[in-house]
Amino acid sequence: MQPTYEQSLAELNKIIQQMQSDQCDIDKLASMTKRAAELLAACRSKLTATEEELRQILATMQE
Repeated sequence: MQPTYEQSLAELNKIIQQMQSDQCDIDKLASMTKRAAELLAACRSKLTATEEELRQILATMQE
């Protein structure tokens, strides 16, 4: 099951906090960066899909 936008964003924020902390595990940095990139791509995709859906709804309302 795909995580929701909010779940993805929450996980992304958690990763960012871990990366910014003084106790960031350098051995996990690459995997955290990879996961953050995946989450960012998922969030962008959901935003783009929602934007397109809203455009279609608004277009039908103007007809």
